[in-house]
Amino acid sequence: MAYDLEEQEQLATLKAWWEKYGNLASWVLIACLAAYSGWAGWNYYQRNQSNQASALYEELQTAVQAKDNAKVLRAAGDMQSKFGNTTYAPMAALVAAKSSFDANDVKSAKAQLQWAIDHGADEFKALAKIRLAGILLDEKAYDEALKALSGDVAPQFAGAVADRKGDILAAQNKIAEARAAYQAALDATDKKNPGRQLIQLKFEAIGGSVPAEAKDAKSAA
Repeated sequence: MAYDLEEQEQLATLKAWWEKYGNLASWVLIACLAAYSGWAGWNYYQRNQSNQASALYEELQTAVQAKDNAKVLRAAGDMQSKFGNTTYAPMAALVAAKSSFDANDVKSAKAQLQWAIDHGADEFKALAKIRLAGILLDEKAYDEALKALSGDVAPQFAGAVADRKGDILAAQNKIAEARAAYQAALDATDKKNPGRQLIQLKFEAIGGSVPAEAKDAKSAA
């Protein structure tokens, strides 16, 4: 069937455009397809990594329940080496640290906490710092304990970090510094937080003075 004049003109225009820009358009299309393919592939990889990490984390939890610390540590090691960029890795490190501590394997507990500090997001890092400092406090490694708490932490953990500093300083008999740390812990801890009462008790035990309104609130609770 013959094309009418208008259709012939449109085809001629399209042919001229293609001769001028066709090669560029092809490369742009290829680039777009490659970018989409890469994006889809990365999303698939991320989902696959997360699914595998989740399965390994369940395996770790099963080992915890069975009190098989050796298996817990193997699972945590696999998690860190294979899925270190997932959220499950620092979670596994914290769980493995608790399992090791309960099994009297303090060396492994400290190593797992240090891994979480070095590789975890802010929340995991803060928890690991507090727990590691607690172990070092028990070992009377006071300077190391304070060093473990150094650096910035997520705001919601500021009170807990200051409280732990107060414990360490009080153990060193640095009473003035311990009072300052406990005061900072009180200032950073919500008045409705049950842990605040323990901080107040420790603060008062070393001669700290809690404001009257805080005592009233404590009595009312």
